Amino acid sequence: MSSDIRILISDAISEDGVRIFQKAGFHVEMKTKLSPQELAQEISQYDGLVIRSGTKVTREILKNADRLKVIGRAGAGLDNVDLEAATERGIVVMNTPGGNTVTTAEHTMSLLMSMARRIPQANASNKAGKWEKSKFMGVELFQKTLGIVGMGKIGQHVAQIARGIAMNIIAFDPYLTPEVAEKSGVHPVSLDELFQRADFITVHTPLTPETTGLINKQSIAKMKKGVYVINCARGGIIDENDLAEALQSGHVAGAASDVFVQEPPPADHPLLKLDNFISTPHIGAATKEAQENVALAIADQMVDYLGKGIIRFAANLPSVPPDELALLNPYLKLAEIMGAVMAQVISEPIRKVTLEYGGEVANLSTPSLTIAALKGILTPILASRVNEVNAPILAKERGIEVVEVRSSHHGDYTGLLTLRISSGATQHQIAGSVFQRKDYRIVSLDDLPVEVVPEPIMIYLINQDQPGVVGSVGTVLGTHKVNISRMQFGRDFPGGKAVSMIGVDQNIDSKLLEELRALPNVLSLKVLHLPAREK
Repeated sequence: MSSDIRILISDAISEDGVRIFQKAGFHVEMKTKLSPQELAQEISQYDGLVIRSGTKVTREILKNADRLKVIGRAGAGLDNVDLEAATERGIVVMNTPGGNTVTTAEHTMSLLMSMARRIPQANASNKAGKWEKSKFMGVELFQKTLGIVGMGKIGQHVAQIARGIAMNIIAFDPYLTPEVAEKSGVHPVSLDELFQRADFITVHTPLTPETTGLINKQSIAKMKKGVYVINCARGGIIDENDLAEALQSGHVAGAASDVFVQEPPPADHPLLKLDNFISTPHIGAATKEAQENVALAIADQMVDYLGKGIIRFAANLPSVPPDELALLNPYLKLAEIMGAVMAQVISEPIRKVTLEYGGEVANLSTPSLTIAALKGILTPILASRVNEVNAPILAKERGIEVVEVRSSHHGDYTGLLTLRISSGATQHQIAGSVFQRKDYRIVSLDDLPVEVVPEPIMIYLINQDQPGVVGSVGTVLGTHKVNISRMQFGRDFPGGKAVSMIGVDQNIDSKLLEELRALPNVLSLKVLHLPAREK
């Protein structure tokens, strides 16, 4: 891989993660504790940025990120990245959602047990030379009801640990399926019911407008008197002032948090003054194993993207299951090439793009394929950078309607991908398929059957089906020492309209192009520049 690829690591990660970048031939620089102004100055020099929770990637910083292609978060949370601004600039934002699952779940249960048995307070008392045995009465967890808000991977692992100590588990998550609930051993309930029934409540949701202040004065009023609350997710999900009031009144018996709205919290924070509140400095993911896992994972993901174009765990792109990638990848390349062909064949403004998926391709991640086709369409006609991230935004800005259709029609092919482009009164069509799970072909052009192996430079020829037309094109190319790599043909009927796709090894200059267009029976001739085939 190219040593021209530059990676900036702005928060410390494992050395093993750094070595993955270096082994790939990337130039790596670790510059931690940069101020926002310093990061804004540095960012223009790099293709990739690796962060943890310490770096805030704002819109202002991204204004200078002309070269940046990917931001990799070594961890799950992405509330410190302006996703909208990154998407507008075509920057992939990826994270490692499973890398700190175990350690965060274990930290949650550690806080829960410490809070229930008042271990931090008892420890501090002992170290102060006291022996206050009667002061630190705790509560058992056995057969108590644990309410889990958010049943992602961390919530599921918390449930698994809690089952092991014989807690009863209820859970709220709007996306919780019966299958996951049964596997996790939890009973799904509404949020209000969870508040009313739980003895202990732990939150494991991202911080969004919907979850900000999810636990507040009103929701606390619905909870049992003497409830315990834990937050190892994100500061802001629990209203800290409302929680402090409830702890002071005794309605909430105890609370524990690894996160705060402001980190570090101010010294006079109301929660820090309360004896029934315990906290840690955002160390839920701070184990050697977790940091190693997320560093290795994000380095592998970024190397795959910058070196091979493979995208995994992107927050601003459709998610593709890993077991689907091998089948999907050739269709992704095919969709992009088909889009590039159409963009260069037609000359009118594009009004509508319709993707029709038939056969096996209809069961794949069709949003990813639609984005690939849009990238192919927009790249030849726009001066700005177009990629998988910003292609849908750019299409919308230009008033292009995008439609996906799943169809049972796939002809003689295992899977058939059809792209139709409407531009005013005219409509153009191209179709393609994948053979033997790896070889992609264009099989139809404007309803004319063909079998085209795409090449980086191709001549698109429409002519009257008369003898000698293709031969005369070959003669002219030979005279100008332009080598032909492939010639592929199709026609509607003998003597009717014919289409040819001719692969060539050299660029065609304007003078040669006019000479070719002037040949007898040539109706239309264009030179297409297509994405290179993968070797």
